Amino acid sequence: METAQKILVPLMAILIFLGLWEALVWINGWPDYKMASPSDLPPAFIKYKALFISGGWETSWRTVAGLVLAVIFGTGLGMIMGFSKIARAGLYPLLVGFNAIPKATLVPVIALVFIGQYDFNTVLMAFLISFFPIAVSVGIGLSTLEPEYRDILAALGASKFTIFRKIALPKTLPEFFGALKVSVTLAFIGTNLVEIVSPHGRGLGALFLSGQTNSDYPLMFAVLIALAALGIVLYYAVVALERIFAGWAERSPG
Repeated sequence: METAQKILVPLMAILIFLGLWEALVWINGWPDYKMASPSDLPPAFIKYKALFISGGWETSWRTVAGLVLAVIFGTGLGMIMGFSKIARAGLYPLLVGFNAIPKATLVPVIALVFIGQYDFNTVLMAFLISFFPIAVSVGIGLSTLEPEYRDILAALGASKFTIFRKIALPKTLPEFFGALKVSVTLAFIGTNLVEIVSPHGRGLGALFLSGQTNSDYPLMFAVLIALAALGIVLYYAVVALERIFAGWAERSPG
């Protein structure tokens, strides 16, 4: 019953959203060049099916690659800040300042520095835009570790690695997965920034730009829906991992 509810409720929410979208377009009498309706999208998906498949794959693997790098480097940086007050005091302002920079302004800079390295530039942007929440959440989680637990294990002769594995890592996992859910969507933003802005862009972002250039608004909205669908799939992949590795932290409401 609970599993069926978890599937049906999100599905119903999506159907209601699409119904309201369709009704809004119909009531206002908007043509598809002003606001495409959900009923305008299936023909676009069918017409450009091959481009959606290839573009979806290119966008997905670059996004996942950037996200994996964000997990590796964000976790490592968070551990450094969590275990060292000096490192936290020195690195945190730099991270905040870098995160405040609009990432769209970095696209031409990265493209100029790494000329011709399109795949690398796209993965790098996905990484840069998504590692901040992970680094901060891990750093905060480790820095707020109860010292008495650490002291007890140290007094019993436990190594720093054992203390990290037994106490610090389990405590940090809920914060880590919470940040990872945010980073999933941010990574897609980074990927699509490069795909849209770059003159040699590929993937769904380039397909969106093609629709804009040709005033094919159903195609543009179809790309947005495809991106949303990919984001939902990746988000629930993270949710599945969270239940495997940190399911013990889940609390049922009420």
